[in-house]
Amino acid sequence: MIVAVDLGSNTLRGVQWECLEGAKGYFEEIVRLGEGVWERGYISEEAVERVIGGLNRLKKEFNLTGPELKRVKGIGTEALRRAKNRNWVLGQIRRATGIRIKVISPSREAFLGTIGVERCLQLHNFEEHRHFLMVDIGGGSTEITFRHREGVVSKSFPIGIVKLAEQFRTPDRIALHLRGYRPLFREFFQNLYARFRKPKILVGSSGTPTTLANLKQGGTYFTYDRFKVNGTVLTEEEIREWYNRLLGMEMVKREELVGVGRGDLIGAGIQLLLEVMRSAQFRQIVACNDGVLEGVVVEECRRLELKEKGELLKKLRSGGR
Repeated sequence: MIVAVDLGSNTLRGVQWECLEGAKGYFEEIVRLGEGVWERGYISEEAVERVIGGLNRLKKEFNLTGPELKRVKGIGTEALRRAKNRNWVLGQIRRATGIRIKVISPSREAFLGTIGVERCLQLHNFEEHRHFLMVDIGGGSTEITFRHREGVVSKSFPIGIVKLAEQFRTPDRIALHLRGYRPLFREFFQNLYARFRKPKILVGSSGTPTTLANLKQGGTYFTYDRFKVNGTVLTEEEIREWYNRLLGMEMVKREELVGVGRGDLIGAGIQLLLEVMRSAQFRQIVACNDGVLEGVVVEECRRLELKEKGELLKKLRSGGR
């Protein structure tokens, strides 16, 4: 059994995974690790306490104790990359939970995301599952990744939903700020399409598109079904319709649908998603719950398989001498 943890700027996610069977259990909690880090440059003690509480609940749910904690594959992303007190934060987390979090680069994050998304597309019978564009909207950054048959090209943009919601607050101010990124987005996509042919599939692997896919399937935050979400196609018109519906609701009702702690973020996430879709020249997007977290466990399974094959080959060679 493999356990992986993805500590993002907004959400803590975990999975228990059997290499031959796939996911055996998931955990998710809003911890808002990156709250305030873009203004102050530091992660707060309150945010660290929320993370520690979430990790301890994850340990209880997955029944993790003692030596098992050393085998947990934990990764951290933009909030931890940016924080000046990163080492203190990581030390506090490890001392309080026994879980080690490794901060990964944007390119590493993008690569792991493509592994998870490729698996999602293949399982749902999308023909070109090795040729796609992926957008991963995080709390502090947005990773846009192009998966082509020869490899991966990615770029991290320093713009995310927590940062947008905290710094710009109103839809009009958020829209104005996003327009400033439009030339950067368009230049990136134009260069990609000139070098490689434009893919037929745009994938959304983060909370905003997967939340919208869940709503399209008739779910709420409490009835979220990642298996129904995976492979759901969202049109630009559907996304705009949900944007208007959600922002027209009272916060309590909105958070019943998108999750406590996300009610003030979902609007910014949708605006950013639509800006990326417009710049990339796509009218629809495929939602995949599988992303970076699943990429971690799939990669680890591949590593263990190669190790096992290597040990078997070594035994066969030694037995033949």
